[in-house]
Amino acid sequence: MLVQLTALYAAILAVILTALAINVTVHRAKLKISLGDGGNPQMLRMIRLHGNAVEYIPLALMLMLVYEINGGSHTVLHIAGVALIAGRLLLTPDMWRSEIAGIGRRAGQSLTWLSIAALAVLNFVKVI
Repeated sequence: MLVQLTALYAAILAVILTALAINVTVHRAKLKISLGDGGNPQMLRMIRLHGNAVEYIPLALMLMLVYEINGGSHTVLHIAGVALIAGRLLLTPDMWRSEIAGIGRRAGQSLTWLSIAALAVLNFVKVI
């Protein structure tokens, strides 16, 4: 069975995740911090940007994959995938600039949570 939709969104989200990982390395070099955040608030934000993506993206993709394998709606998968990408793109600039949770960060995290919750419910409905 092909899982083309999950593969599409996994590829896009992998690019975002890789960019965030590279960003941590770039900031480590720029700020001369080899391990941890060095007590630097900017470094801490860059680490948390990457960490937040690592915490949520794999779970969302796993839920998308299972839903797709079980014959879930392609429209729903597109909505969830676009919402996840939009969430990451809204959250990142706000968190990049400041530790204060602005509208972009709140909206981005909300889209991420909403996507995961919806996919969890849809997967649950598929099996009962």
